[in-house]
Amino acid sequence: MTPPAQPSDWQLDHRPADQRAAVGARLAEAGLAPRHLSAALSDGGDALYAASRARADGWSEPFGGDLGVALLAAEVSALAAHLNSRASAVRALAVDALLDDYSAVAVASALGVSRQKVYDISKGGSTAAFLDISPWGQS
Repeated sequence: MTPPAQPSDWQLDHRPADQRAAVGARLAEAGLAPRHLSAALSDGGDALYAASRARADGWSEPFGGDLGVALLAAEVSALAAHLNSRASAVRALAVDALLDDYSAVAVASALGVSRQKVYDISKGGSTAAFLDISPWGQS
C-alpha cells in the first residue's frame, strides 16, 4: 500500500504557502495522487481538455472522475493565473525602466497602448514570490 501523500509531495508552488496543505488535502480526498496533478500541470491541462472535448464514455475516469477533473482543472487555472501575474510583474518592471529613458507617449506607441495605460502598467510591479520555472520548463 502506498503511503498517503505529504504536503511537500504536491506540486503546489503556484499557490500561496498558506493554501497548499488544504489544496493537497482536497486533491487526496478526491482520490488523486501527486502524479495526477503533476501530469495536469506539466501539459498545461492539454490532456484534460482533449478528453473533455472527445466526451467518450468515462472520459473523466483517468483523471479521478468528475471531481478529480474539476480539482485538476482548478489547479491548471490557478497556475495560469500565477504565471499571468508573474508576466505582468515582469512587464511592469520593464515599462518602468523604459520610462527612465523614453517619454510615456513613445513607450505607449511602441507597446500599442494608451499613455495612461503605460502609467498603469508601470505601477503594476509585484513583490509576490513567483515560480522560477514553469512546470513545462522543468525538463
